[in-house]
Amino acid sequence: MLYCSKQSLIDRFSEDELIQLTDRNNLGVIDDNVLNRAIEDASTEMDGYLSRFNYTADTLPESLEPLACNIARYYLYDDAPSDHITTRYNNAIKYLEKVNKGTLTIGKTEQGVEVASVDLPEMQSGGTVFGRDKSKSFI
Repeated sequence: MLYCSKQSLIDRFSEDELIQLTDRNNLGVIDDNVLNRAIEDASTEMDGYLSRFNYTADTLPESLEPLACNIARYYLYDDAPSDHITTRYNNAIKYLEKVNKGTLTIGKTEQGVEVASVDLPEMQSGGTVFGRDKSKSFI
């Protein structure tokens, strides 16, 4: 699943920056093949952290698009991302790691619905083993 689009990257980082990063043939336009590869790579990386959540393209949490944009931008810079871009990438990954561990929520959809995990562990008690009440314990 793709978490961002060409337009969302343009809106966040400007068309000029994306032309500089993708135009390998000096045509003065965004190379969609290069841009789409970065978007797909970012989305694939995010899928690894978010595989336990149940959502579709229609119910995608709003919190994921900026993360995907920062990761895709990092990939577009190839071998020479600035410290600022590397920091944004690292922060996105840290956020995804926390979401994966369950210490942060994935967020809400545009409709305001909280996205739930599909494989949270469930704990159940086997009952009291020791206690002062003889009817509830072995001793």
